Amino acid sequence: MLIGCATTGPGGKKSVIFIPTGQEVAIGAGMARHVDSTENILADPVWQNYINEVGQRIVAVSDRKDIEYHFTVIDSDQINAFAAPGGFIYFYTGLIREMDDEAEFASVLAHEISHVVGRHGIRRLQTALGVAAAYELVFGDSTSVVLNAAISLGVGLLFADYSRDNEREADTFGMHYMVKAGYNPNAMLSMFNILAEKGNHEPNVFEKMASSHPETKERIDRAFKQLDEIKPLPPDLILGQARFKQMLERLPKK
Repeated sequence: MLIGCATTGPGGKKSVIFIPTGQEVAIGAGMARHVDSTENILADPVWQNYINEVGQRIVAVSDRKDIEYHFTVIDSDQINAFAAPGGFIYFYTGLIREMDDEAEFASVLAHEISHVVGRHGIRRLQTALGVAAAYELVFGDSTSVVLNAAISLGVGLLFADYSRDNEREADTFGMHYMVKAGYNPNAMLSMFNILAEKGNHEPNVFEKMASSHPETKERIDRAFKQLDEIKPLPPDLILGQARFKQMLERLPKK
């Protein structure tokens, strides 16, 4: 009764999901409340509107539109971004400062949106919960108790590594969505190179990439291959350097 198939990728890809969408969103909302209360949310509505605009542009061409997506900028030197289940996506100013254009910004957002499309966060959580707790979460009499436990467990998993398969999917879906949204996918490759270089020096870099890691080279090679497969690229794809540089000037001075 509990098992159902849900769309988790381009082309109608399906996966087995125990926890239904309503509970996924409730868990993600609880995790978002925790993040909002513990992190320094950037107090600039222009930036918050900007990330939402770019994010929603990618959502509009994604394979998951059954939920409302929320995008938030955190004012922190951390070079990171992450997605909570149910469409709650966060982006640190430390990562933003490493970028040169809107397409690079969109590449990370597309990657995080792809984690939500693939339901990677909720699949990881349902594994940690176990089938019995997942059943109790959906059908039990003490749903609120189990929900709070799921939220607490989810917060603890926010910065845990995804599996390599999850990362491969997010990379592949992300580039696909970038092109559909009108962004130049070469920006994803430039972001990989930036993050790989930072990964040699930063302990908490986004997705823990480092140029010395074999999996980073694999991800870059896979991105090059995917880029070759989708060429020729549509004309007039967005880089958005001028607008992004204006937005960079709005960030708080370090």
